[in-house]
Amino acid sequence: MRVARPPAPPLRTPPGVPLRARLHPGRFLDKYYLAPLRLTQSEAARRLGISRRRLHEIVQGRRGVSADTAIRFALAFGSSAVFWLALQAEHDSYLAWRTRPSAAAPSPAAR
Repeated sequence: MRVARPPAPPLRTPPGVPLRARLHPGRFLDKYYLAPLRLTQSEAARRLGISRRRLHEIVQGRRGVSADTAIRFALAFGSSAVFWLALQAEHDSYLAWRTRPSAAAPSPAAR
């Protein structure tokens, strides 16, 4: 005879994972740097030394900010590379938590 188990309590968000979706670093770049400076993506890409396609994919949120790109952003906009990488890490953490399969949740016995 099988005994029915009560449903598992919902998992809490682990420390360091944002509760709400963060702005993708590319969207942040567009909203707070490119638009106020009235820079087109083409002009910004030229100044950054990257392809227009690469910058466009970052701005659209389809491509992440790599360490190399973070350094380029930091030098061009007077910020720090750590800032851009932290934005990317927060975005990635939220997506990973949000899209994790429920089966990947640790069992109470494994804790």
